[in-house]
Amino acid sequence: MKSWGRWVLFFLVFLLSGCAHVISKDLRAKSDPSLTFRQVHQNPDGFKGKMVIWGGEIIETVNQRDGSTQIEVFQKPLGWRGEPKDIAASEGRLLILADKYLDPYIFRSGRKVTVVGEILGEKMKPLGEMDYRYPLLSGKQIHLWPEYASYSYPYYYYDPWWGYPYWGWGWGFHYYYSPRHHPRRR
Repeated sequence: MKSWGRWVLFFLVFLLSGCAHVISKDLRAKSDPSLTFRQVHQNPDGFKGKMVIWGGEIIETVNQRDGSTQIEVFQKPLGWRGEPKDIAASEGRLLILADKYLDPYIFRSGRKVTVVGEILGEKMKPLGEMDYRYPLLSGKQIHLWPEYASYSYPYYYYDPWWGYPYWGWGWGFHYYYSPRHHPRRR
């Protein structure tokens, strides 16, 4: 009975470890969850020094001459684990300043990112034909979410009367048109 209890405990610890928030506990404690992106976007200089947890999709990653990296992010609301939600709703854009080199191939456009950072103020930058006010964060912890592949499978038809599929993976042109395999072409 003791070994059964150990297995259950091991399984629960394993299961719950995959459900943890991606930002460390101490940084989450230092951040201010009451500050919304909308509040800060209206007056970023008024919230300098505050820590926030935000996320979204990367628009562009630019390496700076001083060795730092600037990431432009399309803000999206976060889920309970800190992952940006797959919705079109956004309250704007933000800039993350990382104090190290981050490869633009890895941190490429379209990837989801979650960041805990200190608000440094604002940065004006052109967006189209207008100047846009970006809240600027100093990235303390940046989490890049894995990309999930979407697979599409080819059409697969199975005729139970003939006993083999007409088309699908591995069958192709040769199998379908071969007189040896096709009952109608003998």
